[in-house]
Parts: sequence; structure tokens; C-alpha cells
Amino acid sequence: MTTPDIIEKLKEMGSIPIRNIFIKHGAPENSVYGVKVADLKTLIKSLKGQQEIAMELYASGISDAMYLAALVADGNKMSAEQLHSWAEQASWNMISEYSVPWVASENKHALELGLTWIEDPREHVASSGWCTLSCYLSVFPDELIDRKIISNLIERIEKSIHQSPNRVKYTMNGFLIATGVYVRDLNALIEQTTSQIGTIYVEMEGTSCKAPDALTYIQKTVSRGPMKKKKTAKC
Repeated sequence: MTTPDIIEKLKEMGSIPIRNIFIKHGAPENSVYGVKVADLKTLIKSLKGQQEIAMELYASGISDAMYLAALVADGNKMSAEQLHSWAEQASWNMISEYSVPWVASENKHALELGLTWIEDPREHVASSGWCTLSCYLSVFPDELIDRKIISNLIERIEKSIHQSPNRVKYTMNGFLIATGVYVRDLNALIEQTTSQIGTIYVEMEGTSCKAPDALTYIQKTVSRGPMKKKKTAKC
């Protein structure tokens, strides 16, 4: 199938109820068809290895195609410039906080990309950065993770989370969770930090979603036993 063929198929697969849910959560009305994620995944096998098509799907600006692109693309085959472009083009949090970090975390420059993006004044790029760092912790081996860098980021979150934009605040909280789950030797620091931070208020207009309590989430996950590193952050 060509890229136009796939986009036409996505249009046919879309549904108004799912489209309305996505719009309620922030998707641009003029660029989303409303395809269920489970239905998008049925297309992965036929597109496996087609990196060029994945890039074209993302460039279409259609939310459903952008999400599918991330499931198909190999982030390790993308340049830093291409990944920067993806972060900048992300149209809403389903793309900026899932699709972009998934492919970025497959790249050897994942840490550098995440650290660069969290400095960006644009909320969607900064939130991509924090999610990329979370994905990085979940897939990269412990011996490659610099505890000093992670500790500094935790300290930064403690000082700035309450003053940060909504999605940045939400993804900072996600980074604390990822650290507590995947970097166990920093759990004492995470416990101390989350205690200092207290309750995190995130405004999510039009939805009932809320930021999870980091320490409760970590403790519940840890109680199930050691969490193995993932082969990929994609799900």
C-alpha cells in the first residue's frame, strides 16, 4: 500500500465516537479520524520495515497516521534532526507523550534528546522530553544510566513541578514514577522527593483524568516484584 492508500484506509476505519473522545482529550478537530489504537495495530505487520512510509504518515499531520507511524518507525534509524522535527510537529499529547518518546527512546541519542527537549519553552516539546527520559529509563540497561543526571532531574522536579505548565507537570510526575519503578537504587530519593512535592494538581479540561500519586503507584508496582527492562517502550 502507498501512503495515500493507508490514509484512506484510516479514514474508513475511523468512528465518530472515538474521534469525539480524542478531540475531548486535545486532538485537533480537523486532523483526526478516530481510529481505535487496537485497530491501528492490525496494520503494523503489513507495514513492518517500511521506514519511508512511516515518515510520510507522520508528515501527513493526521493524528491517526502519526500514531501509526510511531508504531512502524525504527527510531534507531532516524537522525536527531528527524526526531526534533517529530517533537515539534506533535499535535497533541497522545502524539507528544507517546509516539515521539517511543521512537526517540529507540535512538542512541535518547538521553540527549530528552535533556534538550525539557529545556524547550513549548509545552508539547518539553512534555515529549520528560516522556522520552521516562522511556529511556525503561529500556536502557541500568549500567548505562548516569545516576547523577537522574538525581539532578529529580531535584529539578521538586523545585519546579508546581510552577510548570499542565502537561509538563503531568510528565514530570511520570518521570518520578519511571525512576522509582526502573531505577530501584534511587527509591529513597524518590520517596523523599514525592513527600516534599505533595499533591500535584493538573487541569485536564473536559475529562476526568488526573495525575496518579507517584509514590502510591511506585509502591504498588514494586510490590509485584522486580520490574524488568522493556525491549521497547511502544505498546
